[in-house]
Amino acid sequence: MKAYIKNIVEINDNPVSRFFSLFIQTLILTSIVIFSMETIPDLEPQTRYILQIIETFCVIVFTIEYLLRIYVADQKVKFIFSFFGIIDFLAILPFYLSFGVDLKSLRALRFLRLFRIFKLVRYNRAINQFTRAIKSAKEQIFLFIFITLILIYFAAVGIYYFENQAQPEHFSSIFDSLWWAIITLTTVGYGDVYPITIGGKMFTFFILMIGLGIVAIPTGIISSALTKSVDTKDEE
Repeated sequence: MKAYIKNIVEINDNPVSRFFSLFIQTLILTSIVIFSMETIPDLEPQTRYILQIIETFCVIVFTIEYLLRIYVADQKVKFIFSFFGIIDFLAILPFYLSFGVDLKSLRALRFLRLFRIFKLVRYNRAINQFTRAIKSAKEQIFLFIFITLILIYFAAVGIYYFENQAQPEHFSSIFDSLWWAIITLTTVGYGDVYPITIGGKMFTFFILMIGLGIVAIPTGIISSALTKSVDTKDEE
């Protein structure tokens, strides 16, 4: 029985497994649509009741799926604390918390339902390939993030000393200057905070040049890793 269930819930090339995969994906998309519809103001009580019934059905199926995956897992504890195990748990957690917690007062918990969209990763080969590429390039990505954080702090310190006296309301401390550093290095530039001194403007120019490179670097890293992942898959 365990082997039979394992052959269904895990992705295998057989009709029953494919149907189960498609069924779960359909429920995931349905629950995401319901999650969005519940935010519509002045929703009819009858409509809201129907949505709650569908939501309950989806959660029951997700719960059964989660328990079945634990049952067939070779290393149950490892699966529970794995990426997909945590996602499966977070996908059903808000529903059961609603019985003991008023989610209207803890609206942040309702956001956890959005984690259901990550369940689709398990069933999408292209996303799985992208995930493998990210894993293979994780060292380069972590190094890039570390360097980026250093540059953000450096930019915040620099603009603070250039603009603090001219604009104390925007650059009152290095922590306040971090907002400017982030939106400048990411080349977003909302325009709500900007330098007015000559030194600050010159400093911003160099930060913007660095920011253009920061935007391009992760694209190159991930593209290279994805290409290697595709080549490895083809060789297999």
